[in-house]
Amino acid sequence: MKNYRNFCIIAHIDHGKSTLADRLLETTKTVSERNMQQQTLDDMDLERERGITIKSHAIQMDFAKDGEKYIFNLIDTPGHVDFSYEVSRSIGACEGALLLVDATQGIQAQTISNLYLAMEQDLTIIPVINKIDMDGAMIEEVADQIIDLIGVDREEIIEASGKTGLGIDDIFTAIIERIPPPTGNPEEPLQALIFDSVFNSYRGVIAYFRVFHGTINKGDKIRFVNTGNEYFADEIGILRMDLEPKQQLKAGDVGYIICGIKQSKEVKVGDTITLAENPCSVAVAGYEDVKPMVFAGIYPIDSDDFEDLRDSLEKLQLNDASLTFEPETSLALGFGFRCGFLGMLHLEIIQERLDREFDMAVITTVPQVTYYCYTTAGKKLIVQTPSDLPDPSNIDYIEEPYITAQIITKPEYIGQIMGLCIEKRGHLTNQVYLSETRVEMNFTLPLAEIVFDFYDRLKSISRGYASFDYQMTNFQKGILVKMDILLNGEKVDALSALIHKDKAYDFGKKMCKKLKDLIDRQQFAIAIQAAVGAKIIARETISAFRKDVTAKCYGGDISRKRKLLEKQKKGKKRMRQVGNVEVPQQAFLAVLKLND
Repeated sequence: MKNYRNFCIIAHIDHGKSTLADRLLETTKTVSERNMQQQTLDDMDLERERGITIKSHAIQMDFAKDGEKYIFNLIDTPGHVDFSYEVSRSIGACEGALLLVDATQGIQAQTISNLYLAMEQDLTIIPVINKIDMDGAMIEEVADQIIDLIGVDREEIIEASGKTGLGIDDIFTAIIERIPPPTGNPEEPLQALIFDSVFNSYRGVIAYFRVFHGTINKGDKIRFVNTGNEYFADEIGILRMDLEPKQQLKAGDVGYIICGIKQSKEVKVGDTITLAENPCSVAVAGYEDVKPMVFAGIYPIDSDDFEDLRDSLEKLQLNDASLTFEPETSLALGFGFRCGFLGMLHLEIIQERLDREFDMAVITTVPQVTYYCYTTAGKKLIVQTPSDLPDPSNIDYIEEPYITAQIITKPEYIGQIMGLCIEKRGHLTNQVYLSETRVEMNFTLPLAEIVFDFYDRLKSISRGYASFDYQMTNFQKGILVKMDILLNGEKVDALSALIHKDKAYDFGKKMCKKLKDLIDRQQFAIAIQAAVGAKIIARETISAFRKDVTAKCYGGDISRKRKLLEKQKKGKKRMRQVGNVEVPQQAFLAVLKLND
Protein backbone atom coordinates (compact mmCIF):
# COMPACT_ATOMS: atom_id res chain seq x y z
CA MET A 1 0.00 0.00 0.00
CA LYS A 2 2.91 2.38 0.52
CA ASN A 3 3.26 2.68 -3.28
CA TYR A 4 -0.38 3.68 -3.87
CA ARG A 5 -1.34 7.31 -4.53
CA ASN A 6 -4.93 8.55 -4.96
CA PHE A 7 -5.29 12.10 -6.28
CA CYS A 8 -7.55 14.37 -8.34
CA ILE A 9 -7.03 17.44 -10.52
CA ILE A 10 -8.98 20.57 -9.55
CA ALA A 11 -9.12 23.94 -11.33
CA HIS A 12 -11.33 26.61 -12.87
CA ILE A 13 -12.97 25.97 -16.28
CA ASP A 14 -10.54 25.87 -19.19
CA HIS A 15 -7.33 25.84 -17.13
CA GLY A 16 -6.21 22.60 -18.78
CA LYS A 17 -7.25 19.73 -16.44
CA SER A 18 -8.20 17.28 -19.20
CA THR A 19 -5.12 18.16 -21.28
CA LEU A 20 -2.83 17.57 -18.30
CA ALA A 21 -4.62 14.25 -17.61
CA ASP A 22 -3.92 13.29 -21.27
CA ARG A 23 -0.17 13.90 -20.75
CA LEU A 24 -0.14 11.86 -17.51
CA LEU A 25 -1.84 8.95 -19.32
CA GLU A 26 0.57 9.29 -22.25
CA THR A 27 3.69 9.38 -20.03
CA THR A 28 2.63 6.30 -18.06
CA LYS A 29 1.60 4.53 -21.32
CA THR A 30 -1.83 3.82 -19.83
CA VAL A 31 -3.32 4.61 -23.23
CA SER A 32 -1.66 3.36 -26.41
CA GLU A 33 -0.60 5.99 -28.94
CA ARG A 34 -3.17 4.65 -31.38
CA ASN A 35 -6.05 5.27 -28.93
CA MET A 36 -4.74 8.65 -27.74
CA GLN A 37 -6.94 11.63 -28.51
CA GLN A 38 -7.68 15.03 -26.97
CA GLN A 39 -9.75 14.87 -23.75
CA THR A 40 -9.17 11.09 -23.56
CA LEU A 41 -11.07 10.72 -20.29
CA ASP A 42 -14.10 12.71 -21.50
CA ASP A 43 -16.12 9.90 -23.02
CA MET A 44 -19.34 11.81 -23.78
CA ASP A 45 -19.78 13.44 -27.20
CA LEU A 46 -21.28 16.37 -25.38
CA GLU A 47 -18.06 16.94 -23.40
CA ARG A 48 -15.94 16.93 -26.56
CA GLU A 49 -18.27 19.26 -28.46
CA ARG A 50 -18.39 21.85 -25.69
CA GLY A 51 -14.80 21.35 -24.54
CA ILE A 52 -15.90 20.99 -20.90
CA THR A 53 -15.78 18.12 -18.41
CA ILE A 54 -19.23 17.19 -17.10
CA LYS A 55 -18.42 13.95 -15.26
CA SER A 56 -15.49 13.05 -13.00
CA HIS A 57 -13.44 10.22 -14.54
CA ALA A 58 -11.32 7.78 -12.52
CA ILE A 59 -8.43 5.83 -14.05
CA GLN A 60 -5.50 3.79 -12.73
CA MET A 61 -1.91 4.31 -13.97
CA ASP A 62 1.37 2.46 -13.35
CA PHE A 63 4.55 4.48 -12.85
CA ALA A 64 8.13 3.37 -12.12
CA LYS A 65 10.71 5.55 -10.36
CA ASP A 66 14.11 4.56 -8.96
CA GLY A 67 13.29 0.88 -9.46
CA GLU A 68 10.05 1.18 -7.44
CA LYS A 69 6.64 0.53 -9.02
CA TYR A 70 3.86 2.95 -8.08
CA ILE A 71 0.11 2.76 -8.71
CA PHE A 72 -1.67 6.08 -9.24
CA ASN A 73 -5.46 6.44 -9.13
CA LEU A 74 -6.30 9.70 -10.89
CA ILE A 75 -9.71 11.42 -10.95
CA ASP A 76 -10.17 14.23 -13.51
CA THR A 77 -12.91 16.61 -12.28
CA PRO A 78 -15.19 19.24 -13.90
CA GLY A 79 -14.45 22.95 -13.48
CA HIS A 80 -17.86 24.58 -13.91
CA VAL A 81 -19.67 25.83 -10.79
CA ASP A 82 -22.76 23.76 -11.71
CA PHE A 83 -20.78 20.52 -11.30
CA SER A 84 -19.08 21.27 -7.98
CA TYR A 85 -20.91 18.30 -6.40
CA GLU A 86 -18.96 16.01 -8.77
CA VAL A 87 -15.74 17.63 -7.50
CA SER A 88 -16.68 17.19 -3.82
CA ARG A 89 -17.35 13.46 -4.40
CA SER A 90 -14.04 12.96 -6.20
CA ILE A 91 -12.19 14.72 -3.38
CA GLY A 92 -13.76 12.28 -0.87
CA ALA A 93 -11.99 9.36 -2.59
CA CYS A 94 -8.50 10.97 -2.62
CA GLU A 95 -5.57 11.91 -0.36
CA GLY A 96 -4.15 14.67 -2.54
CA ALA A 97 -5.05 17.16 -5.29
CA LEU A 98 -3.21 18.93 -8.10
CA LEU A 99 -4.37 22.56 -7.99
CA LEU A 100 -4.03 23.79 -11.57
CA VAL A 101 -3.79 27.50 -12.39
CA ASP A 102 -3.61 28.88 -15.94
CA ALA A 103 -0.48 31.05 -16.36
CA THR A 104 -2.35 33.41 -18.73
CA GLN A 105 -5.50 33.78 -16.57
CA GLY A 106 -4.30 33.56 -12.97
CA ILE A 107 -6.46 32.46 -10.04
CA GLN A 108 -10.19 32.55 -10.78
CA ALA A 109 -13.30 32.09 -8.67
CA GLN A 110 -13.77 28.36 -9.18
CA THR A 111 -10.06 27.75 -8.38
CA ILE A 112 -10.65 29.18 -4.90
CA SER A 113 -13.96 27.36 -4.46
CA ASN A 114 -12.50 23.94 -5.40
CA LEU A 115 -9.42 24.60 -3.24
CA TYR A 116 -11.64 25.16 -0.19
CA LEU A 117 -13.47 21.88 -0.91
CA ALA A 118 -10.11 20.07 -0.93
CA MET A 119 -8.87 21.80 2.23
CA GLU A 120 -12.05 20.85 4.13
CA GLN A 121 -11.14 17.18 3.48
CA ASP A 122 -7.49 17.76 4.58
CA LEU A 123 -6.09 16.89 1.15
CA THR A 124 -2.42 17.56 0.33
CA ILE A 125 -2.39 20.35 -2.27
CA ILE A 126 0.25 20.42 -5.03
CA PRO A 127 0.08 23.80 -6.83
CA VAL A 128 0.83 23.66 -10.59
CA ILE A 129 1.07 26.60 -12.98
CA ASN A 130 -0.14 25.31 -16.35
CA LYS A 131 0.26 26.70 -19.92
CA ILE A 132 3.69 28.26 -19.22
CA ASP A 133 4.56 27.84 -22.94
CA MET A 134 1.93 30.38 -24.02
CA ASP A 135 2.86 33.92 -25.13
CA GLY A 136 0.78 35.70 -22.48
CA ALA A 137 2.07 33.58 -19.56
CA MET A 138 2.54 35.64 -16.34
CA ILE A 139 4.41 32.98 -14.38
CA GLU A 140 5.76 35.11 -11.50
CA GLU A 141 2.52 37.05 -11.00
CA VAL A 142 0.50 33.83 -10.86
CA ALA A 143 3.08 32.27 -8.49
CA ASP A 144 2.64 35.27 -6.15
CA GLN A 145 -1.15 34.81 -6.25
CA ILE A 146 -0.78 31.11 -5.29
CA ILE A 147 1.64 31.96 -2.44
CA ASP A 148 -0.88 34.54 -1.12
CA LEU A 149 -3.73 32.05 -1.39
CA ILE A 150 -2.26 28.91 0.20
CA GLY A 151 0.97 30.11 1.77
CA VAL A 152 3.42 27.69 0.08
CA ASP A 153 7.09 28.33 -0.73
CA ARG A 154 7.97 29.36 -4.28
CA GLU A 155 9.98 26.13 -4.79
CA GLU A 156 6.88 24.01 -4.13
CA ILE A 157 5.01 25.46 -7.13
CA ILE A 158 5.51 23.33 -10.24
CA GLU A 159 5.63 24.98 -13.67
CA ALA A 160 4.17 22.80 -16.42
CA SER A 161 2.51 22.68 -19.80
CA GLY A 162 -0.21 20.09 -20.41
CA LYS A 163 0.11 20.67 -24.13
CA THR A 164 3.85 20.06 -24.58
CA GLY A 165 4.42 17.75 -21.58
CA LEU A 166 6.83 20.19 -19.90
CA GLY A 167 7.13 19.62 -16.12
CA ILE A 168 5.24 16.29 -16.14
CA ASP A 169 8.17 14.46 -14.46
CA ASP A 170 8.22 17.09 -11.69
CA ILE A 171 4.49 16.48 -11.13
CA PHE A 172 5.03 12.72 -10.81
CA THR A 173 7.89 13.29 -8.35
CA ALA A 174 5.74 15.65 -6.27
CA ILE A 175 2.84 13.15 -6.23
CA ILE A 176 5.18 10.42 -4.90
CA GLU A 177 6.97 12.63 -2.36
CA ARG A 178 4.19 14.87 -1.08
CA ILE A 179 0.90 12.93 -1.28
CA PRO A 180 0.67 10.38 1.55
CA PRO A 181 -0.17 6.76 0.70
CA PRO A 182 -3.67 5.57 1.69
CA THR A 183 -4.06 4.57 5.33
CA GLY A 184 -6.15 1.49 5.92
CA ASN A 185 -5.95 -2.02 7.29
CA PRO A 186 -6.58 -4.90 4.83
CA GLU A 187 -7.27 -7.21 7.82
CA GLU A 188 -10.20 -5.17 9.21
CA PRO A 189 -13.86 -5.72 8.10
CA LEU A 190 -14.53 -4.35 4.60
CA GLN A 191 -15.41 -0.66 4.44
CA ALA A 192 -15.70 0.86 0.93
CA LEU A 193 -17.33 4.09 -0.29
CA ILE A 194 -19.35 4.26 -3.54
CA PHE A 195 -18.37 7.54 -5.25
CA ASP A 196 -20.01 7.05 -8.66
CA SER A 197 -22.08 4.59 -10.70
CA VAL A 198 -23.22 4.02 -14.27
CA PHE A 199 -25.95 1.93 -15.90
CA ASN A 200 -25.03 -0.66 -18.50
CA SER A 201 -27.89 -2.13 -20.58
CA TYR A 202 -26.31 -5.61 -20.52
CA ARG A 203 -24.72 -5.80 -17.07
CA GLY A 204 -26.95 -3.60 -14.94
CA VAL A 205 -25.55 -1.06 -12.46
CA ILE A 206 -21.75 -0.72 -12.26
CA ALA A 207 -20.70 0.98 -9.00
CA TYR A 208 -17.28 2.67 -8.62
CA PHE A 209 -15.88 2.53 -5.09
CA ARG A 210 -12.82 3.27 -2.96
CA VAL A 211 -11.76 0.67 -0.35
CA PHE A 212 -10.82 2.31 2.97
CA HIS A 213 -10.39 -0.86 5.08
CA GLY A 214 -10.53 -4.59 4.49
CA THR A 215 -10.41 -6.82 1.42
CA ILE A 216 -13.04 -7.82 -1.15
CA ASN A 217 -12.81 -10.98 -3.30
CA LYS A 218 -14.73 -11.94 -6.39
CA GLY A 219 -17.82 -13.96 -5.38
CA ASP A 220 -18.05 -12.50 -1.83
CA LYS A 221 -21.51 -11.80 -0.46
CA ILE A 222 -21.66 -8.06 0.15
CA ARG A 223 -24.09 -5.67 1.80
CA PHE A 224 -24.91 -2.02 1.05
CA VAL A 225 -25.09 -0.47 4.54
CA ASN A 226 -27.69 2.29 3.90
CA THR A 227 -30.15 0.25 1.84
CA GLY A 228 -29.45 -3.06 3.66
CA ASN A 229 -29.56 -4.98 0.34
CA GLU A 230 -27.25 -7.98 -0.08
CA TYR A 231 -25.69 -9.20 -3.34
CA PHE A 232 -22.89 -11.41 -4.65
CA ALA A 233 -19.84 -9.66 -6.15
CA ASP A 234 -20.12 -11.21 -9.65
CA GLU A 235 -17.18 -9.15 -10.89
CA ILE A 236 -14.73 -6.72 -9.29
CA GLY A 237 -11.80 -4.95 -10.88
CA ILE A 238 -9.85 -1.77 -11.43
CA LEU A 239 -10.58 1.21 -13.69
CA ARG A 240 -8.29 1.42 -16.70
CA MET A 241 -9.44 2.79 -20.07
CA ASP A 242 -11.69 -0.28 -19.99
CA LEU A 243 -12.85 -2.15 -16.90
CA GLU A 244 -10.12 -4.66 -15.91
CA PRO A 245 -11.39 -7.62 -13.80
CA LYS A 246 -9.40 -8.72 -10.71
CA GLN A 247 -9.81 -11.50 -8.15
CA GLN A 248 -9.19 -9.24 -5.13
CA LEU A 249 -9.14 -5.55 -4.10
CA LYS A 250 -7.60 -4.34 -0.83
CA ALA A 251 -7.55 -1.19 1.31
CA GLY A 252 -6.36 1.80 -0.77
CA ASP A 253 -7.69 0.43 -4.08
CA VAL A 254 -10.15 2.25 -6.32
CA GLY A 255 -12.26 -0.10 -8.45
CA TYR A 256 -15.67 -1.18 -9.70
CA ILE A 257 -18.19 -3.86 -8.74
CA ILE A 258 -20.93 -5.56 -10.78
CA CYS A 259 -23.64 -7.45 -8.86
CA GLY A 260 -26.27 -7.80 -11.58
CA ILE A 261 -28.40 -5.00 -10.07
CA LYS A 262 -31.09 -4.03 -12.58
CA GLN A 263 -32.96 -1.39 -10.54
CA SER A 264 -31.07 1.90 -10.48
CA LYS A 265 -32.68 3.04 -7.21
CA GLU A 266 -30.99 0.17 -5.30
CA VAL A 267 -27.59 1.90 -5.53
CA LYS A 268 -26.96 5.23 -3.81
CA VAL A 269 -23.82 7.29 -4.28
CA GLY A 270 -22.19 7.81 -0.85
CA ASP A 271 -23.32 4.37 0.41
CA THR A 272 -20.86 1.99 2.12
CA ILE A 273 -20.10 -1.53 0.87
CA THR A 274 -19.26 -4.16 3.49
CA LEU A 275 -19.25 -7.97 3.74
CA ALA A 276 -22.54 -9.63 4.73
CA GLU A 277 -20.84 -12.13 7.10
CA ASN A 278 -18.36 -9.73 8.71
CA PRO A 279 -19.87 -6.23 8.45
CA CYS A 280 -18.04 -3.06 9.51
CA SER A 281 -19.30 -1.36 12.68
CA VAL A 282 -19.57 2.16 11.16
CA ALA A 283 -20.37 3.33 7.64
CA VAL A 284 -17.98 5.71 5.86
CA ALA A 285 -19.13 9.31 6.22
CA GLY A 286 -20.68 9.61 2.76
CA TYR A 287 -21.76 12.80 1.05
CA GLU A 288 -24.31 15.22 2.31
CA ASP A 289 -27.46 15.24 0.21
CA VAL A 290 -27.18 17.72 -2.62
CA LYS A 291 -29.29 20.88 -2.44
CA PRO A 292 -30.71 21.74 -5.88
CA MET A 293 -30.67 25.45 -6.74
CA VAL A 294 -33.01 25.56 -9.74
CA PHE A 295 -36.24 23.64 -10.34
CA ALA A 296 -37.92 23.04 -13.68
CA GLY A 297 -40.65 20.72 -14.92
CA ILE A 298 -39.63 18.13 -17.52
CA TYR A 299 -42.52 16.65 -19.52
CA PRO A 300 -42.56 14.09 -22.35
CA ILE A 301 -43.87 15.51 -25.64
CA ASP A 302 -46.03 12.39 -25.96
CA SER A 303 -47.81 11.67 -22.65
CA ASP A 304 -47.55 7.89 -23.32
CA ASP A 305 -43.77 8.20 -22.75
CA PHE A 306 -44.16 9.12 -19.05
CA GLU A 307 -42.85 5.77 -17.70
CA ASP A 308 -39.97 5.76 -20.22
CA LEU A 309 -39.03 9.24 -19.00
CA ARG A 310 -39.04 7.98 -15.39
CA ASP A 311 -36.67 5.13 -16.36
CA SER A 312 -34.39 7.50 -18.25
CA LEU A 313 -34.21 9.93 -15.30
CA GLU A 314 -33.43 7.09 -12.86
CA LYS A 315 -30.56 5.90 -15.07
CA LEU A 316 -29.28 9.47 -15.43
CA GLN A 317 -29.47 9.95 -11.66
CA LEU A 318 -27.13 6.96 -11.20
CA ASN A 319 -24.53 8.74 -13.27
CA ASP A 320 -25.33 12.23 -11.96
CA ALA A 321 -26.18 12.12 -8.24
CA SER A 322 -26.93 15.87 -8.12
CA LEU A 323 -30.12 15.42 -10.20
CA THR A 324 -33.32 15.12 -8.13
CA PHE A 325 -36.85 14.55 -9.45
CA GLU A 326 -40.42 13.85 -8.32
CA PRO A 327 -43.67 13.41 -10.32
CA GLU A 328 -45.96 16.39 -10.95
CA THR A 329 -48.84 17.30 -13.28
CA SER A 330 -49.62 20.39 -15.32
CA LEU A 331 -52.93 21.38 -16.95
CA ALA A 332 -51.13 22.38 -20.14
CA LEU A 333 -48.56 19.57 -20.36
CA GLY A 334 -50.04 16.55 -18.56
CA PHE A 335 -47.85 14.21 -16.46
CA GLY A 336 -44.16 14.94 -15.96
CA PHE A 337 -41.46 15.47 -13.33
CA ARG A 338 -40.34 18.38 -11.20
CA CYS A 339 -36.54 18.18 -11.42
CA GLY A 340 -33.91 19.90 -9.27
CA PHE A 341 -30.65 21.11 -10.84
CA LEU A 342 -27.52 22.82 -9.58
CA GLY A 343 -27.75 25.57 -12.21
CA MET A 344 -28.81 26.48 -15.73
CA LEU A 345 -25.90 24.69 -17.46
CA HIS A 346 -26.78 21.55 -15.49
CA LEU A 347 -30.40 21.82 -16.72
CA GLU A 348 -29.24 22.25 -20.32
CA ILE A 349 -26.86 19.25 -20.10
CA ILE A 350 -29.55 16.97 -18.58
CA GLN A 351 -32.00 17.93 -21.34
CA GLU A 352 -29.34 17.24 -23.98
CA ARG A 353 -28.37 13.89 -22.40
CA LEU A 354 -32.01 12.76 -22.26
CA ASP A 355 -32.26 13.41 -25.98
CA ARG A 356 -28.93 11.81 -26.97
CA GLU A 357 -28.61 8.87 -24.60
CA PHE A 358 -32.26 7.87 -24.20
CA ASP A 359 -33.87 9.38 -27.31
CA MET A 360 -36.39 11.24 -25.09
CA ALA A 361 -37.87 14.41 -26.60
CA VAL A 362 -38.98 16.58 -23.66
CA ILE A 363 -40.47 20.00 -22.91
CA THR A 364 -38.86 22.00 -20.09
CA THR A 365 -40.90 24.61 -18.19
CA VAL A 366 -39.75 27.96 -16.81
CA PRO A 367 -36.97 27.34 -14.24
CA GLN A 368 -37.82 28.42 -10.69
CA VAL A 369 -35.96 28.56 -7.39
CA THR A 370 -37.38 27.43 -4.01
CA TYR A 371 -39.25 30.01 -1.93
CA TYR A 372 -40.61 29.86 1.62
CA CYS A 373 -44.15 31.17 2.00
CA TYR A 374 -45.50 32.03 5.45
CA THR A 375 -49.30 32.10 5.72
CA THR A 376 -51.43 34.29 7.97
CA ALA A 377 -52.19 31.10 9.97
CA GLY A 378 -48.46 30.85 10.80
CA LYS A 379 -47.71 27.90 8.50
CA LYS A 380 -44.45 27.64 6.51
CA LEU A 381 -44.90 26.32 2.95
CA ILE A 382 -42.13 25.32 0.55
CA VAL A 383 -42.94 26.76 -2.88
CA GLN A 384 -41.20 25.21 -5.89
CA THR A 385 -43.76 26.10 -8.56
CA PRO A 386 -46.04 29.14 -8.86
CA SER A 387 -49.06 26.80 -8.55
CA ASP A 388 -47.88 25.86 -5.01
CA LEU A 389 -48.55 29.44 -3.89
CA PRO A 390 -51.72 29.81 -1.74
CA ASP A 391 -54.37 32.49 -2.25
CA PRO A 392 -52.78 35.98 -1.91
CA SER A 393 -55.18 36.87 0.93
CA ASN A 394 -53.69 34.02 3.02
CA ILE A 395 -50.05 35.03 2.49
CA ASP A 396 -48.26 36.86 5.31
CA TYR A 397 -44.85 37.16 3.57
CA ILE A 398 -42.55 35.27 1.21
CA GLU A 399 -38.81 34.59 1.66
CA GLU A 400 -36.48 34.07 -1.28
CA PRO A 401 -33.02 32.40 -1.34
CA TYR A 402 -29.93 34.62 -1.37
CA ILE A 403 -26.40 33.74 -2.45
CA THR A 404 -22.92 35.15 -1.94
CA ALA A 405 -21.35 35.65 -5.35
CA GLN A 406 -17.59 35.87 -5.79
CA ILE A 407 -16.49 37.58 -9.02
CA ILE A 408 -12.82 37.91 -10.00
CA THR A 409 -12.10 40.28 -12.88
CA LYS A 410 -9.85 43.03 -14.29
CA PRO A 411 -10.17 46.50 -12.70
CA GLU A 412 -11.46 48.12 -15.94
CA TYR A 413 -14.70 46.10 -15.78
CA ILE A 414 -15.60 46.95 -12.15
CA GLY A 415 -18.17 49.62 -13.11
CA GLN A 416 -20.10 47.48 -15.60
CA ILE A 417 -20.14 44.45 -13.30
CA MET A 418 -21.35 46.58 -10.41
CA GLY A 419 -24.10 47.98 -12.66
CA LEU A 420 -25.20 44.46 -13.64
CA CYS A 421 -25.28 43.23 -10.02
CA ILE A 422 -27.22 46.29 -8.79
CA GLU A 423 -29.72 45.82 -11.64
CA LYS A 424 -30.14 42.26 -10.35
CA ARG A 425 -30.94 43.60 -6.83
CA GLY A 426 -27.44 42.83 -5.54
CA HIS A 427 -25.33 44.53 -2.82
CA LEU A 428 -21.55 44.80 -2.85
CA THR A 429 -20.17 43.43 0.42
CA ASN A 430 -16.41 43.37 -0.23
CA GLN A 431 -13.82 44.33 -2.81
CA VAL A 432 -10.16 43.23 -2.65
CA TYR A 433 -7.32 43.74 -5.11
CA LEU A 434 -5.56 40.36 -5.46
CA SER A 435 -2.91 42.02 -7.66
CA GLU A 436 -2.64 45.12 -9.85
CA THR A 437 -4.59 43.42 -12.63
CA ARG A 438 -7.09 41.31 -10.65
CA VAL A 439 -9.84 42.36 -8.29
CA GLU A 440 -12.18 40.15 -6.26
CA MET A 441 -15.72 41.45 -5.64
CA ASN A 442 -18.26 39.84 -3.31
CA PHE A 443 -21.99 40.47 -3.72
CA THR A 444 -25.14 39.22 -2.03
CA LEU A 445 -27.78 38.53 -4.68
CA PRO A 446 -31.19 36.84 -4.87
CA LEU A 447 -30.69 33.42 -6.48
CA ALA A 448 -33.72 33.99 -8.75
CA GLU A 449 -31.91 36.89 -10.44
CA ILE A 450 -28.87 34.87 -11.52
CA VAL A 451 -30.84 31.88 -12.80
CA PHE A 452 -31.64 33.20 -16.27
CA ASP A 453 -29.07 35.28 -18.11
CA PHE A 454 -26.68 36.54 -15.42
CA TYR A 455 -23.70 34.36 -16.35
CA ASP A 456 -23.92 35.12 -20.08
CA ARG A 457 -24.20 38.86 -19.50
CA LEU A 458 -21.30 38.81 -17.02
CA LYS A 459 -19.11 37.11 -19.63
CA SER A 460 -20.09 39.55 -22.39
CA ILE A 461 -19.60 42.79 -20.41
CA SER A 462 -16.20 41.60 -19.13
CA ARG A 463 -15.19 40.15 -22.54
CA GLY A 464 -14.72 36.78 -20.89
CA TYR A 465 -12.37 38.10 -18.18
CA ALA A 466 -14.71 37.64 -15.21
CA SER A 467 -14.99 34.36 -13.33
CA PHE A 468 -17.99 33.62 -11.17
CA ASP A 469 -18.69 31.32 -8.23
CA TYR A 470 -21.47 31.31 -5.65
CA GLN A 471 -22.66 29.71 -2.41
CA MET A 472 -26.16 29.65 -0.91
CA THR A 473 -26.33 31.77 2.24
CA ASN A 474 -29.87 32.29 3.59
CA PHE A 475 -33.49 33.25 2.89
CA GLN A 476 -34.66 36.87 3.09
CA LYS A 477 -38.06 38.59 2.84
CA GLY A 478 -38.99 39.70 -0.66
CA ILE A 479 -41.95 41.45 -2.33
CA LEU A 480 -42.85 38.72 -4.77
CA VAL A 481 -45.90 38.29 -6.96
CA LYS A 482 -47.22 35.47 -9.11
CA MET A 483 -47.46 36.43 -12.77
CA ASP A 484 -49.74 34.38 -15.03
CA ILE A 485 -49.76 34.23 -18.81
CA LEU A 486 -53.23 34.03 -20.34
CA LEU A 487 -54.05 32.96 -23.90
CA ASN A 488 -57.61 34.04 -24.78
CA GLY A 489 -58.35 34.21 -21.05
CA GLU A 490 -57.01 30.69 -20.35
CA LYS A 491 -54.09 30.44 -17.90
CA VAL A 492 -51.03 28.52 -19.17
CA ASP A 493 -49.73 27.20 -15.83
CA ALA A 494 -46.40 26.08 -17.34
CA LEU A 495 -45.55 29.71 -18.18
CA SER A 496 -46.47 31.19 -14.77
CA ALA A 497 -43.59 32.72 -12.81
CA LEU A 498 -42.88 34.07 -9.33
CA ILE A 499 -41.21 37.42 -9.79
CA HIS A 500 -40.22 40.53 -7.83
CA LYS A 501 -43.00 43.13 -7.91
CA ASP A 502 -40.76 45.86 -9.42
CA LYS A 503 -39.80 43.62 -12.36
CA ALA A 504 -43.23 42.16 -13.11
CA TYR A 505 -44.29 44.81 -15.66
CA ASP A 506 -41.10 44.58 -17.76
CA PHE A 507 -41.04 40.79 -17.57
CA GLY A 508 -44.71 40.54 -18.58
CA LYS A 509 -44.28 42.93 -21.50
CA LYS A 510 -41.23 41.06 -22.85
CA MET A 511 -42.95 37.71 -22.37
CA CYS A 512 -46.07 38.77 -24.32
CA LYS A 513 -43.93 40.14 -27.17
CA LYS A 514 -41.87 36.95 -27.33
CA LEU A 515 -44.97 34.75 -27.38
CA LYS A 516 -46.50 36.87 -30.15
CA ASP A 517 -43.47 36.00 -32.32
CA LEU A 518 -43.60 32.30 -31.45
CA ILE A 519 -47.30 31.36 -31.56
CA ASP A 520 -48.68 30.69 -35.02
CA ARG A 521 -51.58 32.76 -36.36
CA GLN A 522 -54.96 31.04 -36.32
CA GLN A 523 -58.33 31.62 -38.03
CA PHE A 524 -59.28 33.65 -34.93
CA ALA A 525 -57.58 36.47 -33.00
CA ILE A 526 -55.47 35.42 -29.99
CA ALA A 527 -55.10 37.70 -26.97
CA ILE A 528 -51.85 37.18 -25.03
CA GLN A 529 -52.00 38.76 -21.58
CA ALA A 530 -49.74 38.93 -18.55
CA ALA A 531 -51.65 39.22 -15.28
CA VAL A 532 -50.78 39.70 -11.61
CA GLY A 533 -53.82 38.49 -9.70
CA ALA A 534 -56.87 40.01 -11.46
CA LYS A 535 -54.88 42.94 -12.91
CA ILE A 536 -53.72 42.72 -16.55
CA ILE A 537 -50.28 44.36 -16.80
CA ALA A 538 -49.38 43.68 -20.47
CA ARG A 539 -51.14 42.56 -23.65
CA GLU A 540 -50.36 41.62 -27.23
CA THR A 541 -52.84 40.43 -29.89
CA ILE A 542 -52.14 38.03 -32.72
CA SER A 543 -54.52 39.01 -35.52
CA ALA A 544 -56.55 36.33 -37.29
CA PHE A 545 -56.14 35.05 -40.82
CA ARG A 546 -59.13 36.48 -42.69
CA LYS A 547 -60.68 36.07 -46.07
CA ASP A 548 -61.67 39.25 -47.89
CA VAL A 549 -65.44 38.67 -47.83
CA THR A 550 -66.14 42.11 -49.34
CA ALA A 551 -64.18 41.36 -52.53
CA LYS A 552 -67.39 40.71 -54.52
CA CYS A 553 -68.95 44.05 -53.48
CA TYR A 554 -67.77 46.63 -55.97
CA GLY A 555 -69.60 49.87 -55.37
CA GLY A 556 -73.15 49.77 -54.03
CA ASP A 557 -74.40 50.54 -50.53
CA ILE A 558 -71.92 50.40 -47.58
CA SER A 559 -74.48 48.45 -45.53
CA ARG A 560 -73.94 45.39 -47.77
CA LYS A 561 -70.23 45.35 -46.91
CA ARG A 562 -70.97 45.89 -43.23
CA LYS A 563 -73.46 43.02 -43.20
CA LEU A 564 -70.85 40.64 -44.66
CA LEU A 565 -68.16 41.79 -42.16
CA GLU A 566 -70.56 41.37 -39.21
CA LYS A 567 -71.38 37.84 -40.38
CA GLN A 568 -67.63 37.04 -40.58
CA LYS A 569 -67.05 38.55 -37.13
CA LYS A 570 -69.70 36.25 -35.58
CA GLY A 571 -68.08 33.21 -37.20
CA LYS A 572 -64.63 34.21 -35.82
CA LYS A 573 -66.11 34.67 -32.34
CA ARG A 574 -67.68 31.18 -32.43
CA MET A 575 -64.40 29.73 -33.71
CA ARG A 576 -62.51 31.37 -30.87
CA GLN A 577 -64.77 29.69 -28.30
CA VAL A 578 -64.06 26.20 -29.61
CA GLY A 579 -60.55 26.67 -31.02
CA ASN A 580 -57.59 25.98 -28.74
CA VAL A 581 -54.15 27.62 -28.97
CA GLU A 582 -51.14 25.34 -29.38
CA VAL A 583 -48.11 26.63 -27.46
CA PRO A 584 -44.89 25.60 -29.27
CA GLN A 585 -42.00 24.07 -27.32
CA GLN A 586 -39.75 27.09 -28.01
CA ALA A 587 -42.16 29.26 -26.00
CA PHE A 588 -41.22 27.44 -22.77
CA LEU A 589 -37.53 28.10 -23.45
CA ALA A 590 -38.12 31.66 -24.67
CA VAL A 591 -38.22 32.92 -21.09
CA LEU A 592 -34.51 32.12 -20.74
CA LYS A 593 -33.62 34.29 -23.71
CA LEU A 594 -35.81 37.33 -23.04
CA ASN A 595 -32.86 39.73 -23.37
CA ASP A 596 -31.67 38.39 -26.73
